[in-house]
Amino acid sequence: MTAATPPGDTTTQLKRGFGWLAVLGAVLVAAGLVGLVYAGVATLTSMLLFGWLLLIGGLVGLLHAIQARGTNFFWLGVIVAALNIAAGVVVVRRPDATAAALSMFAALLFLSAGVFRLVGTLVVRGTHFGWTLVLGAFDLLLGVLVLANWPSSSQYVIGTFFSLALLFDGLGLVATGYGGRRIVGMVSERLAGDTRPGDGPGDAHVKPVQPE
Repeated sequence: MTAATPPGDTTTQLKRGFGWLAVLGAVLVAAGLVGLVYAGVATLTSMLLFGWLLLIGGLVGLLHAIQARGTNFFWLGVIVAALNIAAGVVVVRRPDATAAALSMFAALLFLSAGVFRLVGTLVVRGTHFGWTLVLGAFDLLLGVLVLANWPSSSQYVIGTFFSLALLFDGLGLVATGYGGRRIVGMVSERLAGDTRPGDGPGDAHVKPVQPE
């Protein structure tokens, strides 16, 4: 039988884990801020990262398809892997063109989302009418701004979105790590207070018997 881990060691491990989570969040926040300052570099970096991920995913999918040869999955796996590899090669070789295409796609998404949100808000007029109307107008304005400056806007649009994603994910990890450490500390203090000498089941005080 293995000995149980002492409660103090478990608390220390939990605090250390949440601490590393907060450190990772701080790194992501720093990377997001740097990416917002150097949006062009962030766009190129995100495109190259996206291309290499497609290449690696295609190669791994091709290996899985080869292992599954003789089954119905083989040809489907080969086709999907080939498409991923081809897309990865294009993205790595032409990251600027890929960024321009993705920026156009993002602008069209913002435009369509803004139009549908505005029309739906004006027709339904729900409880969050004002807030939804503002969001729809913001989506529409963002799509118009990206399209108005396209393709020059593609140099910073993808990098800005990528950096914002890093920033908000990092803030979430920092909040989780800090909050987790506080909760673990509060729980450990509460348990230490509940198990102080004299309060345990074996430490009950026995009232002495008075002689008659």
